[in-house]
Amino acid sequence: MKTGDGIKSSLLNGLLVIDKPAQRTSHDVVQWVRKRLGVRRVGHTGTLDPLATGVLVLCVGQATRLAEYLSASRKAYLTEIVFGVETDTLDITGKVVGECDAGYLTAEALKPILKRFCGLIQQVPPMVSAKRHQGRRLYDLARE
Repeated sequence: MKTGDGIKSSLLNGLLVIDKPAQRTSHDVVQWVRKRLGVRRVGHTGTLDPLATGVLVLCVGQATRLAEYLSASRKAYLTEIVFGVETDTLDITGKVVGECDAGYLTAEALKPILKRFCGLIQQVPPMVSAKRHQGRRLYDLARE
């Protein structure tokens, strides 16, 4: 099989580092790459939630055998937090269900609290995560 550029798809093996945009699932990106390259064997090394942006490593062709090893690698996250607003989905897409004045929160007041979020952490995914329960994504279940 040849891709649009005339390259045999059986010769396409390797890693692609994609800057995943918001509002796209990891699966959406995989499907886009499959179609663009004309390659069936494309997989990712870790799911990013639809709202998340950032590095999504894709394995193409024979390199899909590396996915399990790359999935186990360390990851780092950078986030933005809005204090004083609570939504029903715990993210910016939800309906606001509570608000309070968070003006008293200063960098100095937050430093001792933020230390608890440094180092090795066992993450407990929220209901709006991409984790699956009974074959369905939690974020789909939460939004129903």
